[in-house]
Amino acid sequence: MLDREEEYFKGRGAQIQSGNRFLANRIVTEHIEGIDEPLLLSPKTEVRIEHPKTIVNPITSPDIGLSFSLNPYQGCEHGCIYCYARNSHEYYGYTAGLDFETKLMAKPDAPRLLEKKLLSKSWKVAPISLSGNTDCYQPLEKEMKITRELLKVFVRYRHPVGLITKNSLILRDLDLLKDLASENLVQVYLSITTLDDELRRKMEPRTASAAKRLKTLESLAKAGIPVAVMNAPIIPGLNHHEIPAILKASSDHGAKGAGMIVVRLNGKLEEIFSDWLQKNYPDRFQKVMHQIAELHGGKVQDNEFGRRMKGEGVLAESIHQLFRQARKRYFQDRSMPEFNLKAFRKGGNLSFDY
Repeated sequence: MLDREEEYFKGRGAQIQSGNRFLANRIVTEHIEGIDEPLLLSPKTEVRIEHPKTIVNPITSPDIGLSFSLNPYQGCEHGCIYCYARNSHEYYGYTAGLDFETKLMAKPDAPRLLEKKLLSKSWKVAPISLSGNTDCYQPLEKEMKITRELLKVFVRYRHPVGLITKNSLILRDLDLLKDLASENLVQVYLSITTLDDELRRKMEPRTASAAKRLKTLESLAKAGIPVAVMNAPIIPGLNHHEIPAILKASSDHGAKGAGMIVVRLNGKLEEIFSDWLQKNYPDRFQKVMHQIAELHGGKVQDNEFGRRMKGEGVLAESIHQLFRQARKRYFQDRSMPEFNLKAFRKGGNLSFDY
C-alpha cells in the first residue's frame, strides 16, 4: 500500500495522465516542488457539449453479438481502472488516464439523430446497444437525461434496444423499460465485477456498491424487465475466485442469464492499470500481470478476435470452467428472451419535441 495518503487521488481510478499517442507533447510533473505542484492535484470534472453528425455506430467485431451501438456520452465518471474504452479518449485529444474520467463529452442531439436514423429509408431494424464506450447511466445522466430521451424514441418506434450499466439510476426509467419489455424490445445487463466493496472502491471508485446493483437487478426483474448479470472483466488474482458467488447472488435476485469477459490491457491501459495495481496491491503485482499475460498468448494486450475477450490456455480454461459450472448450477432453465424485430413502427414525421 502507499506510504503517503496524499500521493493517491481518492475517488479516481487512474492515478496518472498516460499521454496521448496522437500528440507530440505531453504534460508532466518534472519537479514535485514549486511551479509544478498544482499538477499533482486531482483534476475537476469538466463537461463539453458535442454535436456529432451521426450517433448510431456499426459494430464490426465478431466477438460482440449486437450489430449497432449508441453512446450518448464520451468518457465516464465511474473511473473503472480496467475500462477498454479509455483508449478511445485519445481520439478527442485527451488521455486515457485521468482525462477519461474527468474530461467528459455529452451529446444532447443524440435523440434527434437516433430518430432521424430510424426514419431513414436504408435502416433495417436491428438491436442497438446503449452504450459500449461509456456507461449511459453514469452520474452525468441524472442531470442531462439524454439516455431517457433516447429510450422515448425507442418506445415511440417500438425498436429493440440493449443496455448495460453499473448504475442504479436506470430505475428512474422503469416506466419506459416496462413499456419496451411488454413487447420484448429491451434487454438489460447489470455489470458486477466484485462483491468485495473494498476492491470495488479502488477498482471502480465512482460506481454503486455490489449490494446496490443487486437490489437494482432485483427491482428490474420484479418489474418484468429481462435482466442478466455481466461478470466482467475477470481479472485473475483479483476477482476470478468470485465468479460462483456473483452468479449465485445475481440468480437469487432474479437475473435470467449471465455473461463474462476476461480482462485485456490494450493501448495505454497497460500503463494505467499497472500503475494502479502497483500502488494498491504491490504484493500481487507480478502475479496478476503475469496471469493476465498468460490469458493472451504471453502479452497483456490482445487484438485477436475470438481470444481477446475469452483468453486461451490452461488458466483461461479453468476460469471458463468455473463460470460454466456456476451458470449451470444457478441459471438452469433460465434464459433471456429474444429481441422482437417485428414491432418496429417505421414512418411518420420527424418529431424533435422532447
